[in-house]
Amino acid sequence: MAVARAGGFREGARAAGASASGLSEAVRRLEAELGVRLLHRTTRTVRPTEAGARLLERLGPALGEVEAALDVVNSFRDRPAGALRLNVPVSAARLVLPRIVPPFLAAYPDIKVEVIADDSFVDVLAAGCDAGIRYDERLEADMIAVPIGPRVQRFATAASPAYLRRHGRPQHPRDLMDHACLRGRFASGTMMVWEFERDREVVRINPEGPLLVSVGAATDLAVDAAVAGTGIITLFEDWLRPHLDSGALEPVLEPWWQSFSGPFLYYSGRQLVPAPLRAFIDFIKSAHAGVAEPARR
Repeated sequence: MAVARAGGFREGARAAGASASGLSEAVRRLEAELGVRLLHRTTRTVRPTEAGARLLERLGPALGEVEAALDVVNSFRDRPAGALRLNVPVSAARLVLPRIVPPFLAAYPDIKVEVIADDSFVDVLAAGCDAGIRYDERLEADMIAVPIGPRVQRFATAASPAYLRRHGRPQHPRDLMDHACLRGRFASGTMMVWEFERDREVVRINPEGPLLVSVGAATDLAVDAAVAGTGIITLFEDWLRPHLDSGALEPVLEPWWQSFSGPFLYYSGRQLVPAPLRAFIDFIKSAHAGVAEPARR
């Protein structure tokens, strides 16, 4: 499971705290015992065969129950210990977790946190994670959601003073159709729509521009391009705030900036909650007066 999740023996060894040669030999023995190949191996990638994928589907819940059973002994410790794996979007890793993870680790020194930043929508349990962070409309069904981070956020639109001197300042969102806009595309291939709202009027546009980046992974490139005067950018206000405060970027269409609800930590309600995750949930609840609520599609 470690090899399949990590996509390689070396990466799996790091995740499992084992050696790559030891994992390779263990997989070889298992395949020999079962008489079927479980992993496709190339010089660059390792991925499950159909038989391997079916086996992983059955092993995941079973081993999860084993880990949960062993985690019971945590209740006999003075403080919880173990590993906590979180799957989060890049925006949460950048804007939400820096205010939470350091004090959490200081409060629980026997817990190790692993953060996987991933902007694609994945099944956190199948990915081997204990919990995920997502925004309201992207929560999975049958999951429990706990507020984490700021409860209200905004998208900000901005450009450098040099760009605005050369091209003028848009007065309405539709004016952006005549400007150079720095766009983002999700891992699914979907383009990020620019959405604005004022006095209950909502305007959605798909502007053109000279730069298109992967949302999350390459967003900083778009920010740097905006600061350099390449075009206009729309992004989380908190992400752009340092540049807005320094004057490197100026607000554009601020009365139209759209607010939205903040993110949630979500986890399965169908299995026992491991002690490290329970400690993390209690920690963020102490910082928010919110109560866990069922996830919505």
